[in-house]
Amino acid sequence: MVWQQIYDPFSSPWLSTLMAAVPVVVMLAALAFFHIKAHIAALLALGSALLISIFAFGMPASMAGSAALYGAANGLLPIGWIVLNIIFLHRLTTENGSFKVLQDSLARITDDRRLQLLLIAFCFGAFFEGAAGFGTPVAVTGAILIGLGFSPLAASGLALIANTAPVAFGALGTPIITLAKVTGLDEMELSAMVGRQLPFFSVIVPFWLIWAFAGWRKMLEIWPAILVAGVSFAIPQFLVSNYHGPMLVDVIAALISMACLTAFLRVWKPATVHTSAALTGRVDNSKVDADHTPGTHDAFAVRDQRSVFKAWMPWIILTVFVFAWGTASFKNLFDTRPALDPASGAAMLDPQGKPLREANPLFAPVLTFDTIHQHIEKVPPVVPAPKKEDAQYKFTWFTATGSGIFLAAVLGGLLMGYSPLALGRQYLRTLWVVRYSLITIVAMLALGFLTRYSGLDATMGLAFAATGIFYPMFGTLLGWLGVALTGSDTASNVLFGGLQRVTAEQLGLSPVLMAAANSSGGVMGKMVDAQSIVVASTATRWYGHEGEILRYVFFHSVILAILVGCLVTLQAYVAPFTSMVVGG
Repeated sequence: MVWQQIYDPFSSPWLSTLMAAVPVVVMLAALAFFHIKAHIAALLALGSALLISIFAFGMPASMAGSAALYGAANGLLPIGWIVLNIIFLHRLTTENGSFKVLQDSLARITDDRRLQLLLIAFCFGAFFEGAAGFGTPVAVTGAILIGLGFSPLAASGLALIANTAPVAFGALGTPIITLAKVTGLDEMELSAMVGRQLPFFSVIVPFWLIWAFAGWRKMLEIWPAILVAGVSFAIPQFLVSNYHGPMLVDVIAALISMACLTAFLRVWKPATVHTSAALTGRVDNSKVDADHTPGTHDAFAVRDQRSVFKAWMPWIILTVFVFAWGTASFKNLFDTRPALDPASGAAMLDPQGKPLREANPLFAPVLTFDTIHQHIEKVPPVVPAPKKEDAQYKFTWFTATGSGIFLAAVLGGLLMGYSPLALGRQYLRTLWVVRYSLITIVAMLALGFLTRYSGLDATMGLAFAATGIFYPMFGTLLGWLGVALTGSDTASNVLFGGLQRVTAEQLGLSPVLMAAANSSGGVMGKMVDAQSIVVASTATRWYGHEGEILRYVFFHSVILAILVGCLVTLQAYVAPFTSMVVGG
């Protein structure tokens, strides 16, 4: 049986679009207005999507259930597996005190508040966005800034502004990996396209950050250091995203940026040292918590090089493992095997005489969701000609990025002095800590896949195609809105990734460009989402002042999002920017 998707079941484009939007509205309303926990909101949205797909759009119930299960499987591996193991490593470094040593080693490099902000909020925050994501960088950098004497408003707001350009590649590329899964677009192409958008802002954001903190004149005083930090981050961000993939973009770029800025500060000093931690040009009535007073920087214990190296060691191991796991040759080695002729047993060759390879059932068994595989058909006007959808899940349990992180965490834990039993206990605790996050990820991916296979995203995409030539800006701001309301670039990509592809194809735009724009525009919404603001207020012990933080960062968020939209519009229509589009 082949089921053809129906895009206007009510013979009314407006009514059909409103019905297709119900799961998205349920998700966003639950999070933004009713303050329902993310995992509950995701399950409610999934439930509504199942009902609408079956009863409004005519999708057979067995197919709807199978599509949701297919998405859930993709949620667990690779995405949930990444999150679980990176949080495990982070907990190991926190529990044994090496993370505190790592913090202190950064704080002692300079006394200038502006340069501390560059090192900690931008460089170090980007490292933790790349390694862990999910609120970790704001929590870490906000707490460090408070310890250095920054006011709660400054620490919170500046940590949020700094945590923008790296977000699309956060948590070892999870947003891009998810975007590829949801849209069916090539992961490497999406990584490359985002890597041709965000590096511009990786240069802009450090300048913007220091301007927001100390004003225009104080920013110009240290422009060489800001330029070093931004450019040394932007270039690796471009290179890794375009030639290796999304997993290690932020980790490598942040490490290089920290190293370059630290080395630069050994030979260059600002004419005047800016020691005030107050925000310039505004009344800042927030006060530092009694346990955190200015001058604690001087009280940091001096760490010898050996202890600092030991503190960085788990993250260096992580970088090595994830880099290896991200290479095509490594994946090829385990996920495929030589294809043999069934009759003769001889190796099969392609027309060029090269050995053919097939999936290795030991390391990469392929699970086919028979209910929907080649049984769901997209039809015009969404596609030029009817096209059957595939639904095959590659269970790459060993070469999945999360497996590399797990092995890196175990090795790092053993070298940090943990016993195997202690590692086991910590892993069980981590599993308990992230249980709701895993439920959210599974439900969100189930929702995204169901939306795609039922045609709900296509119905919404056909409606948004009416925005015409303005869609590059509109689509970018849609990504911003998704992150602002859900708190996650990953979640925004799940909600709107398929829609971006369908709309782009309807308008003759590159689907890779617009899917990437959803993620790139979304990063600027990260500083105004409720989850990040609550994390910031908690980390800085400024409970109950979330509204003040939001008011401080809102202007910065909107203007930066519009700038991303302008760049995407140029890439869509104006030479030479159009040559930057992957495949364009």
